[in-house]
Amino acid sequence: MALTEQQRSFYENTLNVTKQEIADFDRQIEEELAKVKDRLAELQADKKAARAMYDAACKRLGIANELEEEEDADD
Repeated sequence: MALTEQQRSFYENTLNVTKQEIADFDRQIEEELAKVKDRLAELQADKKAARAMYDAACKRLGIANELEEEEDADD
């Protein structure tokens, strides 16, 4: 069954609109992933700084660093 000109126009328009929607979703996904990656980098940097302070405090107090012990046990 052949499409009428109106049907063909409808489906061609649908293709164009949905193709643009998909491109918009892809763009939004990339933007959100970038935000998450930035936030993870911030958290990792904060954790590294806190860990350095914890390690130094253990050394200054002359006590065992339980975080190092836990890491050794995990390996």
